[in-house]
Amino acid sequence: MSQQTIDGLLLKEMIIAGANLLEQNREAIDALNVFPVPDGDTGTNMSLTMKSTVREIAAQDVTSASRLADLAARGALKGARGNSGVILSQILRGFARGIEGCETVDAAAFAKGLRSGADTAYKAVMKPKEGTILTVIRVISEDSARYVIKHPDNLPGLLDKVIRSGEAILAKTPDMLPALKQAGVVDSGGQGLLTVFKGWRAAFNGEKIEETAVDVGNAATFEFEDDHDSLEEIKFKYCTEFIIQEMNPGVTEDDVNRFRTRLTRIGDCVVVVGDFSLVKVHVHTNEPGKALQYACELGELVNLKIDNMAEERRERLRQAEEAQKAAELKRQQEEAAQSAEEELKEYGMVAVSLGEGFSGIFTDLGVDHIVEGGQTMNPSIEDILEAVAGVGAKTVFVLPNNSNVILAASQAAELSDREVVVLPTKNVAMGIGAVIAFNPEASVEENREAMTAAAEQVKTGQITFAVRDTVFEDKEIKEGDIIGIHNGRIEVVGRSIHDIAIELTQHVVEDGDALITIYYGQDTKEEDANALGEEIAALYADLDVEVQYGGQPLYYYLISAE
Repeated sequence: MSQQTIDGLLLKEMIIAGANLLEQNREAIDALNVFPVPDGDTGTNMSLTMKSTVREIAAQDVTSASRLADLAARGALKGARGNSGVILSQILRGFARGIEGCETVDAAAFAKGLRSGADTAYKAVMKPKEGTILTVIRVISEDSARYVIKHPDNLPGLLDKVIRSGEAILAKTPDMLPALKQAGVVDSGGQGLLTVFKGWRAAFNGEKIEETAVDVGNAATFEFEDDHDSLEEIKFKYCTEFIIQEMNPGVTEDDVNRFRTRLTRIGDCVVVVGDFSLVKVHVHTNEPGKALQYACELGELVNLKIDNMAEERRERLRQAEEAQKAAELKRQQEEAAQSAEEELKEYGMVAVSLGEGFSGIFTDLGVDHIVEGGQTMNPSIEDILEAVAGVGAKTVFVLPNNSNVILAASQAAELSDREVVVLPTKNVAMGIGAVIAFNPEASVEENREAMTAAAEQVKTGQITFAVRDTVFEDKEIKEGDIIGIHNGRIEVVGRSIHDIAIELTQHVVEDGDALITIYYGQDTKEEDANALGEEIAALYADLDVEVQYGGQPLYYYLISAE
């Protein structure tokens, strides 16, 4: 008889398998970018979100599916990055709410969790767009609800239905978003979600992740991260890891399942991933010999590693004592400042920035805290929350400076105990404009309006290179071409960075502008940037032209006009 319920231990393995499969296909999902630019990061953001999820549940051996789902949702929310990662965290958050109170999950509860996941994800986005990951989870949840009405006692069948439904709606996303159709790709967030669900089904069925088919390609294998430092107490001293291969004659999946159960009796943090042909094992135990003995009954052991976590902790404590002595003097010196910090200042600012030059500009303009990230690595909700908490202000203005960071910043604002104002800055030039407009004497609302207006007056163009052949609107683009992007569109394509910069500037500058600023990236020579600035100044003699070092990776120039 096939299995019809999922408990906490199995759900844990399903989530780990989903993270595993997503990481295997991360680079291919990154490549499903409408623009052929080098910073497509949907797969990376979703994978980092799932890794945070796995870190939260890895040391937990709870049998309650509801409790495990709560822990997973918390981990996902802490580590969510980018729009896709934040939406994925909301799906997991909603799933946990949908199965609340369930020790085990049957088909009906699983479908309810999916429905709740879809509802929660839609509520998290101010203007939901169809043809995205939101559509994929909504259609999967609707199809699942209809399936369980006819098949209330068929959980394996429901999981199959989830995959069939996801594949069908994902194939339709290009028809919902013309940009996807023109680029010849499906929605990357939807592909990432479907990949996670395929990992869930594979683990439920006892399949090897390496043999689970996903059409988008392969990348590196996900590695289980065991954070010994995060353990509150060490009940079991020895972190024991190994691989079982070359199984003994007659060994079955049931033997592997019994082995997993035996490990839970002698330790915790049990992870047993694989099937009867190859099994990866991790356990914290005081009896590593027994763990090895049990494993030898199944097959040959390789890659053995046993760490004494108690000794590791003693060493850390010794180092901590030395650090504490050094910190005590500093603490005394800062005591007055700490006391004053209790009286929070009225305003503070946090800016997301990637590039030494841009970070220096924000600091010089009085921004309290710089969060590293942006175009190539979106910061997590937790990163932004920590920055807000560290500012020491009643009201904190947050400048995401990237359209893919705004949603994470908004979620951080909801979770913060401070008043947080997220300004819709889509790039660093808009962020700089907003900071310049800040007035410490004005009210919160006056500053919100003035800073938003100042940001929206800044028009920007960006220059990078194409990472694949494609056709965008009427432009044929070859891998390695230089492309100029303005207002979310690829405006100019060519082979010369200089020529593209001159032509793109014509699209950016409008009548009434007074200032053109050229921010050059880490791969652009200063002399080339200055020469470009002089040429643009000659072309626009009535405007001021400034050249500044941004230090941004992958993008040769960011050109702004205001």
